[in-house]
Amino acid sequence: MRASERLATAVVGAALLIGCVSGPAMSQGSGTGAAASRDTGSGADTGADAGAAARAESRVLVFSKTGGFRHDSIPEGIAAVKELGAAHGFAVDATEDAGAFTARNLARYDAVVFLSTTGDVLNETQQGAFERYVRRGGGYVGVHAAADTEYDWAFYGGLAGAYFQSHPAIQPATVDVEDRAHPATSGLEATWNRTDEWYNYRSNPRERAHVLASLDESSYTGGTMNGDHPIAWCQEYQGGRAFYTGGGHTKESYAEPAFRQHLLGGIRWATGETQADCRPENGYRSLFDGTTESLSAWRQAGPGSFELSDDGTLTSSGGLGMLWYAASGFGSYSLKLDWKMASASGDDNSGVFVGFPASDDPWSAVNNGYEIQIDATDVPERTTGSVYSFQSADIKKRDRALNPPGEWNTYEIRVEGERLRVWLNGVLINDFTNTDPVRSLRDGHVGIQNHGAEDRVSFRDIRIKELPARTAASAAPSPGD
Repeated sequence: MRASERLATAVVGAALLIGCVSGPAMSQGSGTGAAASRDTGSGADTGADAGAAARAESRVLVFSKTGGFRHDSIPEGIAAVKELGAAHGFAVDATEDAGAFTARNLARYDAVVFLSTTGDVLNETQQGAFERYVRRGGGYVGVHAAADTEYDWAFYGGLAGAYFQSHPAIQPATVDVEDRAHPATSGLEATWNRTDEWYNYRSNPRERAHVLASLDESSYTGGTMNGDHPIAWCQEYQGGRAFYTGGGHTKESYAEPAFRQHLLGGIRWATGETQADCRPENGYRSLFDGTTESLSAWRQAGPGSFELSDDGTLTSSGGLGMLWYAASGFGSYSLKLDWKMASASGDDNSGVFVGFPASDDPWSAVNNGYEIQIDATDVPERTTGSVYSFQSADIKKRDRALNPPGEWNTYEIRVEGERLRVWLNGVLINDFTNTDPVRSLRDGHVGIQNHGAEDRVSFRDIRIKELPARTAASAAPSPGD
């Protein structure tokens, strides 16, 4: 798997308690996929040159063998993936030869795209090779009829997430985008109107996979999934990464810019080029959903503000202040939100405050709560993923999980008793236990920081799931939902 450029920590001078910044620093993360151990030649690259070299070596295999119905859009799909690869720095091979599924050959690829495959396409030996490939960290991308494939191979059924059941006629429908941080959906509006052949599935993948988008069954005829109709999802599966989209039946899909971007994002995530939280997510309620109405429960403390854009994104402006959720405090909970560094410099500062009393003074949160930092450059205990000035994140894990400036990241901040844990894009990077009674986490509010005029950090989709009260000692590992 290729290495990707990641933000790293640069040791700089002391900072203000609420978070000072310095110049940006960059580092390379290490890949984790099946091709991670490939020999890339002698010599060592550093910085941007290494990132460019790593991107150039990425390789994707498009597999389009059919044992049943054959989609006439397959040539357009292959051409689209090749064009995306040429434009975005990954090589693409295409085959309908199942003999390509050997351990030696699969090790050449960061991901395999099953492009509208149908029926039984691999024999037992080939299936075994592909299973081992996935378990060593290989990526899978399923497109449309990939769900109409290998019904008697349980491993594949779990990898794809759901099997095809039926479909109505090709028609327009509304797609509800549930996750706007994942690279496959981050460029989409909250609703996506498009025409395709819309599959019904034999089971709902929501409990096992992370749903990225679902169909509004009231917007078309022929949906059979009782109003909960996932159409694109992702998951970590037995050591590998799996992305599936139900789109892509029509030839026109592969000329559609939004669908091409959707497909590109799924491929980039499957190959490990970008990171995202693909754990199942159920039971959360929205605190901010991108609408003006949802901001009515929030209050600005101190100077500065947040600007709400038409796409439902909040971006910090001015400072030092904080936007906090005033409608209620919380005790034991999982808080999730999406964020990205938004300025041209890519060196921004913000944070998420938890466990502070109601107050319109932002320094009350500083003095009585905890800040989970967003900051490209500072000392370890004051940079992204840290519990600000108290405990550094695991820097190596943080760097591998972190997307660069301009791309979305997802925090899960889980508070149980006095224990505070932080997941970045699904990776646990900090586990902190409070021992200061003044800063008790057992009851308090949550907020997001606007740091200063030059610091622009954007937020989307702030949601919470309240949990049974637990002590720090009894808090179980997070299932991610």
